[in-house]
Amino acid sequence: MNSRNDKTSVKLLPKTQTQDADREELPAGGFPVSSFLNAGIALVTAALLAFILLPRIPLLEKGDLATRSITAPYTLIVESPDSDLTATSFTVNKGELIVESGHRVTDRAARILGEIGRREGISNRLHAYAGLAGLVLIIFYLFYRDIRRYRPALIQDTKKILLLAFLLLLTIAVSEAAKQVFSLLADKLRLDFMTIGFALPVAAGAMLVSLLLDFHLALGFSFVVSVLLGISFQGDPFIPIYYFLGSIVAALSVIQCKKRTAVLKAGAFTMLVNLLVIFGIDLYQGGLVTRLWYDLSAGFVGAVGVTMIVSVTLPFFETVFDIATDIKLLELLDPNHPLLKELVYKSPGTYHHSIVIGNLAEAAAETIGENPILARVGAYYHDVGKIHKPEYFIENQRRTENKHDRLMPSMSSLIIASHVKEGVEVARQHKLPSAVIDIIHQHHGTSLITYFYQKAKELQPFVVTAEEDYRYPGPRPRTKVAAIVMLADSVEAASRTLDDPSPQRIQALTNSVITRIFLDDQLSMCDLTLKDLRDISRSFNLILSGIFHHRIDYPGTGFPGEKKRSEYQDKKHPEEKKAGDGKNKNEAHDPVAKSRAS
Repeated sequence: MNSRNDKTSVKLLPKTQTQDADREELPAGGFPVSSFLNAGIALVTAALLAFILLPRIPLLEKGDLATRSITAPYTLIVESPDSDLTATSFTVNKGELIVESGHRVTDRAARILGEIGRREGISNRLHAYAGLAGLVLIIFYLFYRDIRRYRPALIQDTKKILLLAFLLLLTIAVSEAAKQVFSLLADKLRLDFMTIGFALPVAAGAMLVSLLLDFHLALGFSFVVSVLLGISFQGDPFIPIYYFLGSIVAALSVIQCKKRTAVLKAGAFTMLVNLLVIFGIDLYQGGLVTRLWYDLSAGFVGAVGVTMIVSVTLPFFETVFDIATDIKLLELLDPNHPLLKELVYKSPGTYHHSIVIGNLAEAAAETIGENPILARVGAYYHDVGKIHKPEYFIENQRRTENKHDRLMPSMSSLIIASHVKEGVEVARQHKLPSAVIDIIHQHHGTSLITYFYQKAKELQPFVVTAEEDYRYPGPRPRTKVAAIVMLADSVEAASRTLDDPSPQRIQALTNSVITRIFLDDQLSMCDLTLKDLRDISRSFNLILSGIFHHRIDYPGTGFPGEKKRSEYQDKKHPEEKKAGDGKNKNEAHDPVAKSRAS
């Protein structure tokens, strides 16, 4: 038997779960777990909001036993019919005792409680609770439809839905608590009840939503909060308008928030708009003389409260809900960050390679409307896994030494692919945001480690080498930013092989790399369009042309034996010369094949 004629499939790497990470792309049995979780969150939130917003005065009938002392929440006039069917009225002052704890409700007390219930818009307390919860659910449904249309990916992110519900509950609860506290102060100063409304820090919720999620969600959030808090100020239509305008301004003010001190500027701008709105309301109601200064003072207090709440709670929400705000991402760009310092000391070639990729990724992300800061941060940290074995990667190797010369292609491929998993572990140890960890995890997708795959085929030409054994474990990029980092990584690595990096050659190389990645089905899980790829290619060409711009030879700077850039073999993998011999010469000199080895 001639074994040379038998093509046997031999697996050189024990990768039994090459595509396991990518299998998560398919839903497990199509069971909509996130939908049930979102529905449960909505029901619980609606129930809690209805409890918070329901008036605190119990509606008792004549003869009922009062479990606590009840006082009048405000001054009111109660009409009482006489025996001759004529109506008489009596006045109940704010703070007046209506019924004492442990006593039966008298006829007069029952009439007062009935009038309070009529003013609050409720009759039976249980029915009022159920009706209010139902109204809140309807508002939630409209908000859900808006999210599903403009942010469909958020529906599957239960953690962010929980954050949104928690911020809504927190905003309403804090506002109601502040209302009770300010009511005590208003009683002593004899202030109007509406003045209390101007002092509530309602805009803090919208500002946090804009910082932690995005402005569109903050817009819907502002509407929901304004409508719900309008229940607490019945008969005054200007309070919901005041809350809505203040919340929108607060959310707009932090869209381009790059520093934590920018929250102070946003709070100041929100205060200015609130004061203008208060002036307009008092001018309309004719209260410029009697209450303007009290209302303006309340608006100032509310804006200060918004700034304090956002400044104190923002780091908490960033940590607990693992949200990467622009403020936090900019902190990760600090060269003194421990992980970046470790990278520059242990793997300097990788560090400088990452800096160039950061320039490429940031420009590309800005071109297609994605977050450029996240793209740059993801590029800076995408190869942190190389700090464990830096000498096995071409950018850190010396010209005279290559550790892969003593290894089988299967082992070399395993070492090269392991930097992704190790990078994820290092990033988690340093508590990087999940958005950055996802980029580290996905920046190679399931692409082929071409150089060692070709080398394995050359070493055993009569054996079918399993291609899946020389692929990265994945998953493929799930977001546009992760895909941009993948493209930038490949284009930058391939550009190092150009002997004459003219703009035309750079453009041809960039188009070739992006086309190969696209045809390899690495971009099928993200939302990049062909137009996006064209714009990304143009931005890459612009940056690379600037990096490889032409320079003149300065007189007197030459050294004996100095070589030109194209003559240095360290720009290519040391094994490429060997791989180029024979029938696979064209494949070995493919710039994409060279780049994937690193």
